[in-house]
Amino acid sequence: MRPEILEQYVDTGKVQLVFKHFAFLGPESQWAAVASECAADQGKFWEYHNKLYNTQNGENQNAFSKENLIAFGEELGLDATAFAACVNEEATLARVQGDTEEGQQLGVRGTPNFFINGRPLSGALPFEQFQQVIEQALAEAQ
Repeated sequence: MRPEILEQYVDTGKVQLVFKHFAFLGPESQWAAVASECAADQGKFWEYHNKLYNTQNGENQNAFSKENLIAFGEELGLDATAFAACVNEEATLARVQGDTEEGQQLGVRGTPNFFINGRPLSGALPFEQFQQVIEQALAEAQ
């Protein structure tokens, strides 16, 4: 997420940001999404999210094995016992699968993908493109 969007829209309360997983790159993609949900349960979603992005080195290369993902949680100071249990819970996996299925139903084919009041934006686009769509959505909401 572009920092400008966070600073100008999310942090000011003008826009609500909802993150949804689209875990389509194999088992490690799902496990990483599950682990980030578990980090969210302990209030550290974005810290964990950033750790994942800074640690990735290719698809299904064992960087995001369950053992590594649990170790990342420990590095971030998460409750290790609760985190490990959460990573292995079917209910957490079901949350991630639900997000992925929702994305598929909406026509998402890859990441990053954004929806602003239902309008899709795909790819790592410049701030100005987001700004235009956000400003239009805010004007329409008034």
